Amino acid sequence: MKTMMTDVLVAHSSDVEKADFYKKTYLHVALAILAFIGVEAVLLQIVPDQLIFAMFAQRYIWLLIIGVFWLASILATKWSLSLDKSTQYFGLGFYVVLEAVIFLPLVKIATLYAGPQVIYQAAMLTIAMFSGISFIAFTSKRDFSFLRNIIVIGGFISLGLIVGGMLFAFNLGLWFSVGMVILASATILYQTSKLKDSYSTNQYVGASLQLFASIMLLFWYILSILMSRRS
Repeated sequence: MKTMMTDVLVAHSSDVEKADFYKKTYLHVALAILAFIGVEAVLLQIVPDQLIFAMFAQRYIWLLIIGVFWLASILATKWSLSLDKSTQYFGLGFYVVLEAVIFLPLVKIATLYAGPQVIYQAAMLTIAMFSGISFIAFTSKRDFSFLRNIIVIGGFISLGLIVGGMLFAFNLGLWFSVGMVILASATILYQTSKLKDSYSTNQYVGASLQLFASIMLLFWYILSILMSRRS
């Protein structure tokens, strides 16, 4: 049975409704991160090391995984914006599991060759950057709409480089990771500034999914940078 939900944009809601939307959105982001940690810990215990390393060793398999991940992400986002609350949560949960699978080889290699502390450091840096960017988005009176085209173009360029690197077996290097950290930061800034214009007061699950996805992208490349400095 579908839950009837109002379709009032956050920007057009009362201050109390806005505060409630933001509180629920960031609570769900925190819960998604905790769920990701839990699922990742379980996967590291039950998935054989040989299979994890194969995800890195076989570049064509990895390319297939990214393609499936992209399609599944579209579905998860669609589900998270459904009128049915249970479907929304299914979309967010499904996306969390996808992220945990994608992160599996990176976290495994980081643990083996750089130590668990590098994951903790990357997580703390990610949280600090996300908090700072969110503060800027909420306190600044600037319009960050100009970032949209930059993010779209940067996303296509980065995807092309990633696919090219897999097909032709070349290393994208440290500066690519730095560029992706900048791109992820810009995405978080844009998404946060546009939350009130993009979602209704009852779409906090979908809003949290989008922020969670950008946070994980930021975490991936911060972790990659820290690992490269220790190699």
